[in-house]
Amino acid sequence: MKEQLFGLLGLGAQYGILMPYGRAQETEADVLGHDLMAKAGFDPRESVQLWRNMSKAGGGKSTPPFLSTHPSNEERIRALTKRMPEVMKLYEAAGKRGLRPDCKQP
Repeated sequence: MKEQLFGLLGLGAQYGILMPYGRAQETEADVLGHDLMAKAGFDPRESVQLWRNMSKAGGGKSTPPFLSTHPSNEERIRALTKRMPEVMKLYEAAGKRGLRPDCKQP
């Protein structure tokens, strides 16, 4: 009985505390990456296409949000799209400073 209780408490901590914390960190990393790419002169609109590609690569299958340590691809696309007006200002400022990376696709 005691072992089962500790097992349930462990599961509760994992799903109630650790996983949402991991998703919050991932979301913060997405925001920072979005800002950095725009400031470096990379088109931030491409970030949305990246997550569309990731979704396709996964075959449309995804882990239920409460079981995942990462935001869903759809959630990331929504958040990136919502921030786009703000991030485009950073991108435009980078262009005015002459920052326009010319990366060739393989």
